[in-house]
Amino acid sequence: MSGSTANSQGGLDAGRTADELDRIARHLEDLRGKLDQLQQENRLLHERQEALVAERASLVQRNEEARSRVEGMIERLKALEVAGIS
Repeated sequence: MSGSTANSQGGLDAGRTADELDRIARHLEDLRGKLDQLQQENRLLHERQEALVAERASLVQRNEEARSRVEGMIERLKALEVAGIS
């Protein structure tokens, strides 16, 4: 009887091991899917960041150009004012 018990116990252990391996395999598949999703999200975020950095650089340049034009206008107005007073 003990031989029969050992065989049935061995069968239970093998079944539990197979179930555990299946569970681990499903978990790994889930993790792989999440990894793929996070890698894609990360790539998109990096692309968005690069676009925003480029846009910011463009806006800074445009702001500097506008500031330069305004300063030029102010200087011309001051020159006209001084010329009108003289």
